[in-house]
Amino acid sequence: MQRPNAALLAGFLALVVAVLSAATLAKGGFYLGKHEGDTLHLLEMVFREVDGQWPHLDFVTPIGVLATAPIAFFVWLGAGVGHAILYAQVLVALIALPAVWRVAASRFQGPWAYAFGALVMILLLALVHGEAQPGVSISMHYNRWAWAAAFIAIAAALMPENEGRPAPLVDGLIIGAALAAMALIKITYFGAFLIPIVAALIGRRAWPTLWTALATGLAVALSLTLLVGTPIYWLAYLRDLFTVMGSEVRPQPGLPLTGVVGSPAYMGGSIALLMGVIFLRQAGRALEGLVLLLLVPGFFYVTYQNFGNDPQWLWLLGLMLIALRPARDLNNGLGWNLRQGLLITGVVAIAFAAPSMINLAYSPFRHLAADTGVDDETGQPLFVPLLPGSGIHEDIQTARLRAQRVDAKIALDTEGAPYFAYADPELRDDAVEFAGETWPACSVELGMVAWFTAISDDLEASGLTEGHTVFTADILSSFWLYGAYAPLPGASPWYYGGLPGWDAAEFLLVPRCPLSTKVRKLILDAVAEEGSALTEVRRNEMYVLYAK
Repeated sequence: MQRPNAALLAGFLALVVAVLSAATLAKGGFYLGKHEGDTLHLLEMVFREVDGQWPHLDFVTPIGVLATAPIAFFVWLGAGVGHAILYAQVLVALIALPAVWRVAASRFQGPWAYAFGALVMILLLALVHGEAQPGVSISMHYNRWAWAAAFIAIAAALMPENEGRPAPLVDGLIIGAALAAMALIKITYFGAFLIPIVAALIGRRAWPTLWTALATGLAVALSLTLLVGTPIYWLAYLRDLFTVMGSEVRPQPGLPLTGVVGSPAYMGGSIALLMGVIFLRQAGRALEGLVLLLLVPGFFYVTYQNFGNDPQWLWLLGLMLIALRPARDLNNGLGWNLRQGLLITGVVAIAFAAPSMINLAYSPFRHLAADTGVDDETGQPLFVPLLPGSGIHEDIQTARLRAQRVDAKIALDTEGAPYFAYADPELRDDAVEFAGETWPACSVELGMVAWFTAISDDLEASGLTEGHTVFTADILSSFWLYGAYAPLPGASPWYYGGLPGWDAAEFLLVPRCPLSTKVRKLILDAVAEEGSALTEVRRNEMYVLYAK
């Protein structure tokens, strides 16, 4: 199989970026199909950064600064946040384009170079996090970006270079920058893949590449430290990571690790991964097989740690196994043809990955094709702003049905309910008593925009919280985005544990029907243990407000 034509490959990748970017931007705004809560979490981080705050130092989050900085940059330039999200995706793809071209051209042959390059660009420009469920969403975009960086670094380190002019310093720059990007987007990826990448470079005795990668990573770390102005930034980053690791709320956002490895939906991919290791070793690819074996725990752990447990690594695995086939037929001790075995295993991995990858690739076009007009029967708009009344930031919208139809999950085995005879406290770990009352077992399932807007409007009308800081007993504290009060210094845009920002808060807001009853209980229990004197200042059917 021949090496790809470098110029033709560059043109192809540029075309992929152009087509996906055009489909993304042509809509004239950003229209969500799901995950409004995750989007508000992202917007809170972005707006805080635009105001000069730094993640980890000024607010609690395990997400690195590079996950949001490109978006904040465009908002700072004056773009609406919906456009800023889309512009950021295009910018990141353009920055990554030379590195993707270099790795695809130097590590893959024939059509596989084009497939690898397109794969990485799709990850960077998709408008859904993965899986096979349709719907446009920016939720967990940082996972896609980090996977793209991981694919670049892993392929550059593990795959042998095609015949041609070597460029070890360029490869080192690419690998170092990709590892730094992982560390500053979502450090889980950096921790999972650092050792296999270093092992691959040592195994190849690629010392110039290794030292250049190390120097690049250190240069990025030093530059960020100088930009932030204090090395304490890194300690704060570690603190946030440990907070999440010890969180009772979301230590894992999906299946347990054993389920990610061995449940029916994942076992086939796991077997393909292990068979790939065996076949590579038997085919004389001892180093590649060893490095792939070292990647196994990282692949599993990142999948386990990400919402949806989507094994994005399967597509990369398939491409690498196919590209690493021996040039001629070669049989193992059982008489199996290893060239065919690696081909079959690679195709199997790609087949398992196909639903998610097709969903990612199609998402910009699904966004372009979305009907954003009005309902023919009612004349009502099909989409409404996620942040109504925010002016330029109304360019990010969500389906009116999801925004304004407020549905809740309510317990029917509480006192006075028809199934109280079956109530068992051991089966309900979110029941909470606070300030002398039992709080209702009710959580909002749909209609988040209406819920935030109604409570914020009521708080504004009361005149109690304007210009003041409020700690919210819920998983999201985004009411300040709707004008209810001032941003809380030191807060956590997504609650993971403890009472971050409590010392700076002037009020405590307790929703009667929150987004998460479990988080409300954790917070109220922590507040009660903390012992601050609280005075009730407002009560209605939506919330109770306490002054500190």
